[in-house]
Order: sequence, then structure tokens, then C-alpha cells
Amino acid sequence: MIYVIWQGVLNNFSGFFSWQGILDTLSTSEAWGNILSLVLLEGLLSADNALVLAVMVRHLPEKQRKKALFYGLIGAYLFRFVAIGIGNYLVSMTAVTLLGAAYLAYISIKNLFFNDDGGKVQGKQRSFWGTVLAVEGMDIAFSIDSVIAAFGVSKQVWVLYLGGILGILMMRSIAQLFIKLIHKYPALEKTAFIIILIISSKMVVGVFGIHIPQLVFFILLFGLFFGTIVLSMIRSKAATNADKS
Repeated sequence: MIYVIWQGVLNNFSGFFSWQGILDTLSTSEAWGNILSLVLLEGLLSADNALVLAVMVRHLPEKQRKKALFYGLIGAYLFRFVAIGIGNYLVSMTAVTLLGAAYLAYISIKNLFFNDDGGKVQGKQRSFWGTVLAVEGMDIAFSIDSVIAAFGVSKQVWVLYLGGILGILMMRSIAQLFIKLIHKYPALEKTAFIIILIISSKMVVGVFGIHIPQLVFFILLFGLFFGTIVLSMIRSKAATNADKS
């Protein structure tokens, strides 16, 4: 049994070093269509991740902030390589999904209910390398859903990998935008951790066969995000009017 699993994993990894596989990826419209689908899928599934990463690195100076996100990007690429190589064996491991969900729940509950910094995220007290490690852990936890979803689109390793890395790159670009938004609307920090608590719950119920429609999930995600911004604007306007009166 172990030998069969080992051979299956080796066969998956060998696809990364097959010239024919690379040519198939780059020469067919179907493969590029799947890559585009995966980029969009990764971007949608990682929108919440971008917001959380923005919260986690915003305490660093700008140069270190960019470095932390870059090192996290390299780690995300390496994890994606390993995850795709393991392939179907990874997505069948219920324990992997539950561990990822538990990590996300721990991060969100800790920052929502157990920080002692007046509502500020505890990650702001981390050193540079501590922040990098936290970003890596968040990347791995969030990647589980993306990897599982990606195998529903294609089984070609280079299609999966190119779609994944391009999607992650897009997500990192979004993170820079969220950093600016969080400076303007600090309440988004709490919203970020509410979102990952929802993600954690979604992963757990999925293990037991209860699947939340993606449309419902996206509506909830964007509703929380834009609702926080609108509420912050209303409160800011009310405070301004109160000062004038």
C-alpha cells in the first residue's frame, strides 16, 4: 500500500520535469483556458487572504513589508509545488483540511477576542522574521481550499502550477491595495479575522459533506468587506457633523 502511494506521488512529481507535459501546457487552447480559469479561481479564493496578509504586515516599515510579502510569495510557490506533486493524496487527507481549519480558527479567535492592544492585531508586535513565518503559515492554511478546488479543473501539473502561481501573484498585488484601504478604514482589521473564521467553518463543514455554494460565500465575503467600509464612512461623517455642531 505504501509502495503504491509512493509511486503515485513520484509519478505526479515527474510531470513537472516532462518536456512533453510542458509543451502540452503551452500549445493547446484547452490548457490555457484551464490556466485562466485557475487564475480567476485563485484570485477569488484568495481575496480574503490578501486582506489578512495586509493586516499582518502593515506594522512593518514599507521596505520590510514588501520583503515579507515577497518571502511569503516564494514560500507559497514552494508549497504549491509540493501540494500539486502529492496531488490526489493530499486532497483525500481529511486531517490536512482539519488542521488548516484549526489554524485559521486559532488566528481569528486570538485576534478577535484575546488581544491586549486595544483592539489592534497582535501580529503588529512581531519581528520581521516572525511576520514572515506568520505569513507562510497563513499561506499554507489558505492554500488547502485552493488546491482542492484546482484539482476539479485539471489534473495536468503544469496547468495547475501556472494557474496557481499567476493567481497567487494577482493576490499579492491586491494585498498592496488592501494595505492602503486598512490605513483609511482600520475597522477592516476585525473584518479580516471574521472572514477567516467563516473560512475555517466552511472548511470543517465541507469535511462532513456540507458544501456552501461559492456564490453565497462570495456574496457574504464582499458584503462584509464593503459593509465595513460603508459603516466606517457613515460613522466618520457622523463624527464630523457632531464636531461641527
